Amino acid sequence: MEELIVIKIGGAAGDCLTEEFFQQIHTWKAAGKKIIIIHGGGHYISEMMVRLNVPVCHKDGLRVTTNEVLKITQMVLIGQVQPLITSRFQQQGLSAVGLNASSNGIILGDYLNKKALGHVGEVKEVRVELLFDLLEKGYIPIVAPLGMTDSGHWLNINADDTACHIAAALNADSLYLLTDVAGIKKGNSYLEEVSLTEITELIDEEVIIGGMIPKVKSAVLAIQSGVNSIHITDDILKKGTAIMGEKVLV
Repeated sequence: MEELIVIKIGGAAGDCLTEEFFQQIHTWKAAGKKIIIIHGGGHYISEMMVRLNVPVCHKDGLRVTTNEVLKITQMVLIGQVQPLITSRFQQQGLSAVGLNASSNGIILGDYLNKKALGHVGEVKEVRVELLFDLLEKGYIPIVAPLGMTDSGHWLNINADDTACHIAAALNADSLYLLTDVAGIKKGNSYLEEVSLTEITELIDEEVIIGGMIPKVKSAVLAIQSGVNSIHITDDILKKGTAIMGEKVLV
């Protein structure tokens, strides 16, 4: 969809969505753009786990998700973070609908490594019919990064990966991955644009490290699937680091 913009926000961003953020959303909507929001919630999940005396454990940047942690994740994402973000959009006069894995099974996934990570999943398929229908009716879907297996088991899925797969499935024009940094930093400055072939070099040079690695790898797959441009930034009013380029494997 040439007119579609997908935006991934962190769960904590629901507390600090600015007037400027919503002005940009209104501007895009007035120009005929369609918007989808994918939200995280890691901060609130960890906070709730601490309150409940449940150990917080990560491996390779992913939250180890036991049965108990999965229940907490569902509770926080669907019961706390999503209503907060959805209500903020509605207060701004924007028609928004909260969605999760149980909403017509929109995100089909599979276990990433059940033995090591528990109920952590990866996206296998995005069922786009409901999303298309809501977009055509003028709604902004607010999607939680949860999936389901073929057999109906819930999965905790990385929000960046979810956003990239949804953008790819809908052939979005642009994808904004909002994070706590202004882009990919090399030396003392942020890169304005990187091509797909440059990303491998930046990883090898350890310019791209830590949690930025899975973010850009998901972005590469989205670009290769037809998304026109992806922006890693801390503000949708700024382009941040744009990932664009040739559709080649890296």
